[in-house]
Amino acid sequence: MTPDNVWRAPNRIFDGYALDLDGTVYLGDELLAGAAQVLAALRSQSAVVFVTNKPLETAESYARKLTRLGIETSSADIVTPLDSLVHYLGEHHQDATLLTVAEELVDNVLREAGFEVVSDPYDAAVVVVSFDRTFTYAKLLAAFRAVRNGATIVATNPDPFCPTPDGGLPDCAAMLAAVEACTGARAEAIVGKPSAHMGRAILRRLGVGPAASAIVGDRLLTDVAMAGELGMSSVLVLTGVTSLDDLARSVIHPDFVARSLLDLLPTRLDRG
Repeated sequence: MTPDNVWRAPNRIFDGYALDLDGTVYLGDELLAGAAQVLAALRSQSAVVFVTNKPLETAESYARKLTRLGIETSSADIVTPLDSLVHYLGEHHQDATLLTVAEELVDNVLREAGFEVVSDPYDAAVVVVSFDRTFTYAKLLAAFRAVRNGATIVATNPDPFCPTPDGGLPDCAAMLAAVEACTGARAEAIVGKPSAHMGRAILRRLGVGPAASAIVGDRLLTDVAMAGELGMSSVLVLTGVTSLDDLARSVIHPDFVARSLLDLLPTRLDRG
């Protein structure tokens, strides 16, 4: 597969856009090519929200980062897997005690939402697994004991790694694989992209119907797959984790393929 027969830039402006962050809008602390000007153009005529599977920061923190990078953003413009996690647990495990394999932020968010977070695995009804840079054998052992004692597993996101300028970090799927491997259990739900839980949160925030909206991201298995499930258009950008070779081998096919965010604007529009 060569670039000449791959690129399929969108030929229209959608009423709503849900844009991934890492590998799509920025990488590390640098905006990717065209991000500021393209987003300014889109926001002048469309609803735009930013969506991340990275549960390491609050919506407020992501909004501050985007604003610092030159894209004025409020927390209402951000959808994270913690939004979906709180919503899912409230629907399915409202009074459950939770043990987490997660960083402190996740515990704080859950407590603020009214959930009881416990440290004794034998007191836990649900084990919440997240992207955790503080992952230890002690955490794995606690999760193992809780699940073997009857607790169910709920995870924040299915990403195997998070893209960074220096090559990436093991993400939630790595921690979840460890818990599932030793317990023989499987997660009851993974609430981030591409789940329906995250999809509903995105559409609620956009306020635009799926047929008139597009998801823009760098991952086939999350961004593109979720767009297909929701009936939204998908735009794969090749500025993050997906390569041309990955795309050629994939059974998941995006509606559009872009070199960068600059390709979101039809050529008849000013890209300056």
